[in-house]
Amino acid sequence: MRAAVIEEPGRPPTVADREPPGTAAEQVLVKVTAAPITPLDVLCATGTSYFGVPRTPYVPGVQGVGTAAGRPVWFPTTAGMQPGDGSMAALAAVPQGDLVVLPDGADPVLVAALGLSAVAAHMALTWRGELTAGEQVLVLGAGGVVGQAAIQLARVAGARRVIAGARSAAAQDRAKQAGADAVVALDTDDVSELATRFEAASDGPVDLVLDPLFGAPAAAAARALRPSGRLVNLGSSAAETCPIDSSTLRSRSLRLLGYTNNELTREQRGAALTTVAEHAARGALTVAHEIVPLDDVAAAWQRQVCGAAAGRIVLTP
Repeated sequence: MRAAVIEEPGRPPTVADREPPGTAAEQVLVKVTAAPITPLDVLCATGTSYFGVPRTPYVPGVQGVGTAAGRPVWFPTTAGMQPGDGSMAALAAVPQGDLVVLPDGADPVLVAALGLSAVAAHMALTWRGELTAGEQVLVLGAGGVVGQAAIQLARVAGARRVIAGARSAAAQDRAKQAGADAVVALDTDDVSELATRFEAASDGPVDLVLDPLFGAPAAAAARALRPSGRLVNLGSSAAETCPIDSSTLRSRSLRLLGYTNNELTREQRGAALTTVAEHAARGALTVAHEIVPLDDVAAAWQRQVCGAAAGRIVLTP
């Protein structure tokens, strides 16, 4: 079978012919339809993630969509995190219990593009952030997959207003396309300036901030929150530390919350992915993405590394 293969940490994958995977106990063989290139795939392949240096050679791809027993399914893998192969191949061996059957009408490529990023957005908003109808939400990093999904999922959950924060002009445009009521440029690290921009874009104090960035944008967003407002952090794309001041936290009794998909049970993850796929199937959720043949994985991988992709890259065998 054809597969993308990481031969050496830090180098992009190449395409090779490999033997089809065997299946261990409680595993099934999935015929892969679509496999996204995610930041986690790239990070694991560098050998510098907290999972350590992966055992090579291996097939990358921490998630994918395919068919098993004639049914369309989404599936996760531990490629790059534990020994074993992932989704960027014609076939993948997956534990039966990890499969999530997709609803009728779900586009497999779109579900692959959304995947765990949309799961994170959904669960950070509704489970960790306890979003309720009528609240005002501020989404940082709104041009990324998590951010685009969060804008739409906040709307589905009944948010009365969604403000987006994004750095580049292209990211700001993606946030607008996702349906943000207002878009704030994150083109400075001046916390006071960003806070002023958020205040101007908001209709009164914000109830909930979804933050995949941390750093100066998160510190500024905290100033836009109402008393007892919530900030849910699920990433550090801007910085590993944040210059948030104690007076802001104390004077408003703010709640700063962390979120990771790794905390989810298999059942929670499956239910969230089903919700995401159902929203996508009825046209309420989408994300910028592009389809690339598996044979072109090396160039596509490099565009993901350099941040040159226009959206989530999805490989098709």
